[in-house]
Amino acid sequence: MKYAQRVNAMQASPIRKLVPYALEAKARGIKVYHLNIGQPDIKTPKGFFDAVKNFENEVLEYAVSPGIPELISSLQEYYTTYDMHFNNDEILITNGGSEALLFTMMATCDPGDNLIVPEPFYTNYNGFSQCVNVNVKPITTKAENGFHLPSKEDIISRIDSKTKGILLSNPGNPTGAVYTKEEINMIADIAREHNLWIIADEVYREFVYDGLDYTSFGNIKEVEDRVVIIDSVSKRYSACGARIGSLACKNKGLIAQILKLCQGRLCVATLEQLGAVELYKTPTSYFKEVNAEYKKRRDVLYNELMKVDGVVCEKPTGAFYIVAKLPVENAENFVIWMLTEFNKDGETVMACPAEGFYATKGLGRDEVRLAYILKEDDLLKAAKLLKEGLEQYVSLSKAKA
Repeated sequence: MKYAQRVNAMQASPIRKLVPYALEAKARGIKVYHLNIGQPDIKTPKGFFDAVKNFENEVLEYAVSPGIPELISSLQEYYTTYDMHFNNDEILITNGGSEALLFTMMATCDPGDNLIVPEPFYTNYNGFSQCVNVNVKPITTKAENGFHLPSKEDIISRIDSKTKGILLSNPGNPTGAVYTKEEINMIADIAREHNLWIIADEVYREFVYDGLDYTSFGNIKEVEDRVVIIDSVSKRYSACGARIGSLACKNKGLIAQILKLCQGRLCVATLEQLGAVELYKTPTSYFKEVNAEYKKRRDVLYNELMKVDGVVCEKPTGAFYIVAKLPVENAENFVIWMLTEFNKDGETVMACPAEGFYATKGLGRDEVRLAYILKEDDLLKAAKLLKEGLEQYVSLSKAKA
């Protein structure tokens, strides 16, 4: 039997494909510190669970396709705190930010069209685009300058007759970069001048450090008719398993088109939507505490990495990831070696090879993405193990050479 070309062309998740090595290590009694996946250990606000427990209807019915009105209202109120103002018919609730991204691609691009995306990027952009026959055209950014955007001229040079939009995350996954207001305005100008959509993945909006200002694409009035804001409760409220996302857009025509896709999949899970309503009632003090915790964790991991000769990495200013260039030829081989050959006192670390976060072949081969999502004591242990393992691996590689 033959398989569809679109699914054959899809890459396996670089975040998850090495999991069997971790499982084998655990079967040997090795403790694995997971820095490979953005699964926070921050407690999910209790209101979510209370809402689900207190559900007493005798029938668990379909929810309406756009999302329950209470949740849409909660999102409207949330956005006003960022000086963004959406009507209730300008927001759709989705099955995670993933479905919001997929539906937006389907509604803005035809097969064979392309999206301009700064690389490295969230690896599933590749997967989502491949399954709807849309191409990613990368703009390469570099660790040496904190993964900030190149010049306007460089970005424009990537645009062709098949380009329908610019897709980018801010703060960045996997880079942790927070784009400046000047960079946001530059992208807005390009989109207006070349009639492009801006697909703004802003799921890490709360995680900005070092006193930096954050500018959303939803704050740029001149492009509000072409901006689609992708959002999710997963990382914001440490509720990854709830699978509640959303998209917001002032272009009611686009919302009407995407609503057809929402109707086709019927609805988002009713109980999780009710729980998410309570998440959006979480006091702002929650974010202050979580933000301070992630900043400490970032510093712990970054400081250990900087002790290794040959590591290239700028301190990230947002999200909870670090992309580091390592003094190795192949980061995936190093990650596998850490799980199969290295341990100290029965403990090791799992990182995520960064090559799969690039569209340009060969780039990221010597890089890893690290998620600083463990509590501080565990993260410090993991960072020290990673440092020791990397130094040992480099020494062994030099001896073989």
